[in-house]
Amino acid sequence: MTGPRPPQWFHFGPWVFSIDAAQALIAASPRATRPLDVPAWAAAYGLAHLDNPSPSTTSLIGPTNTAINRTYAMTTDLTQPLIVAQISVNGAPPGPLLIDGTHRLYRAWREHIPRLPAYVLTVEETRQVQDDLLLGPGGTSAIPPSDP
Repeated sequence: MTGPRPPQWFHFGPWVFSIDAAQALIAASPRATRPLDVPAWAAAYGLAHLDNPSPSTTSLIGPTNTAINRTYAMTTDLTQPLIVAQISVNGAPPGPLLIDGTHRLYRAWREHIPRLPAYVLTVEETRQVQDDLLLGPGGTSAIPPSDP
């Protein structure tokens, strides 16, 4: 017997992103998908190095070689759109960050599929689904204040 699905989170540096909240935003504000360039994203995420038994390099933003369940990845549904967040730090122009679909990206890369559908969140939507791992939800301390 299976219970309810646990919440899905994507961790990146000091941030966590709620995939469930992102999916709810997309459902509440439908949008067209955009094509995601699989070879470009796979290269950026260092997927070519994942299957190297003696890696001499590591990816700064992609998964480690133990973070991808290759068996599971090869069963994922490539018609399900990925989710790309837009990160803006200190007023810099926003940059894209894949927050949902790494296993699908891996499968598409291995199968030489050139593009996958992706939903792209706005910077504002990204902030709505983003929490600070150190501070907790809403940017408040996850550690309660001590009594004086």
